[in-house]
Amino acid sequence: MASTRWSRRRARSAVRRGLTRFEVRLRSTCPGIGFTARITGTVLTEPPYPGTAEEIAGAVRTALRRATSEVSTDCDPDDLASAQDVLGQHLARQRQLPTDPPVEFTAELTLDLLPDDRAAVAALLAAQRQQAVADILRRQKTDALAAELADPAALLVRWVERESVDWSKLSGLAGDVTRIAQVFAQHRPEDERTVEHAAVEVLRDFLASFPDPAQKQMLYTLLTAGMTSAQRPQHAAKAQALLNGHGAADPAGES
Repeated sequence: MASTRWSRRRARSAVRRGLTRFEVRLRSTCPGIGFTARITGTVLTEPPYPGTAEEIAGAVRTALRRATSEVSTDCDPDDLASAQDVLGQHLARQRQLPTDPPVEFTAELTLDLLPDDRAAVAALLAAQRQQAVADILRRQKTDALAAELADPAALLVRWVERESVDWSKLSGLAGDVTRIAQVFAQHRPEDERTVEHAAVEVLRDFLASFPDPAQKQMLYTLLTAGMTSAQRPQHAAKAQALLNGHGAADPAGES
C-alpha cells in the first residue's frame, strides 16, 4: 500500500515537473511579431495515468500549445495586457486528453514579448502614426478643395487664375464649369458618409424636383404635419419657419 502511494506521488510529481513553465512561441495579428508564453499546466486527474508520466506531460503540452495557437492570432501585440487576459481565460478552461480513462487538466500562462518583438511593435506603431497623420492631412485637403470647387464661381476663379487663359472663351465655359462643380459637390467627407447624410441628399433632390412654388409649399406643409404627428414639435417648428419664409419670398420672386 505504501509503495502504491509512493508510486502515485512520484507519477504526479513527474507530470507536474513536465508541465511547469514550459515556453511556447505564439503568432499574433501582426505577421513576424509573436508572443512568448510561459505556461504552467495542472493535471486534475489523480494517478494512475493511462501512460507514463512523460507521455502524459507531453500530450498535455501539445494540447496546450494547440489551444493557445488557436487564439493568439487574434491578439494584438501592441495590447499585451488584453492578450494576456484573453489567452489566460482560454487556458483556464478545463480540458481532457482523449485517453481511456480521460486525463483532465487546466493551465495558466504569463505572456511577454522578446526584445526584437518589442522593437518591431514600436517601429510598427511609429509607421502607423505617420501614415495616419498623412491620411488625415490628405483627407482634409481633399475635403476642403472639393468644398471650394463645388461652387461654380470658385471653380471659375481657379480656372482663370491659370496662365494663358483666353478671356474671350470665358462665356462658353459656364456649362462646363457648372457640370464640373456638380461633380465636386457629390464628394462627401468621411464623417458625412452616413445613412442620415444620404437621406438628406435624397430629400434635397426630391424637393428640388418640384420647382413650382405651390408644390413646394404643399411639400413643406406635409413635412411639418408629419413631424407634428411624430411628436417632434421642435422639428415641426423649424419646418414651419421654412414654410413661412418660403411663402414670404414667393411674392417678391413673382413681381
